[in-house]
Amino acid sequence: MLNINKDIKIIATDFDGIITDGYVYYSSVSDEQTKRISFKDIMGMSLAVKNGYIIAIISGEKNSIIDKLAGKFKLEDVHQGIKDKLPVLKGISEKYSIALSEICYIGDDINDIAALEAAGVSVTVPGANYKVHQVPGILVTKADSGNGAFREVVDSLLNNSNC
Repeated sequence: MLNINKDIKIIATDFDGIITDGYVYYSSVSDEQTKRISFKDIMGMSLAVKNGYIIAIISGEKNSIIDKLAGKFKLEDVHQGIKDKLPVLKGISEKYSIALSEICYIGDDINDIAALEAAGVSVTVPGANYKVHQVPGILVTKADSGNGAFREVVDSLLNNSNC
């Protein structure tokens, strides 16, 4: 379990490499693209929403799978095709009048670094880019990408907030 000892109100996350395993699966018979999402992480989203956390997805890619997940949990803050994620994170902070210090950001690649550095709690996965592992104070999940990493963050937050 991660030691998160800050009052967090927003969980903002990258999608590919956090919620998914970071792979893209292509069909040999169509142009369809599929991604693998663990039910652990789906339950993590459900628990986070039920416990009053605001969930934001900030993805560098555009994908209809993100839309499906956002629809399932009625997520209002879904941003796709975002290369510079920090301005979006700041916009979410301003929208809810919640300080960046009260945001947990989860990311795994170089386009997440500025957001990770700005957030009150920064979390990554074991297989993240080596530069992400160098972010000061970053926490690393035991679970891998797409295999419960998001759920591990949520469980840690719920455990440390006594929810």
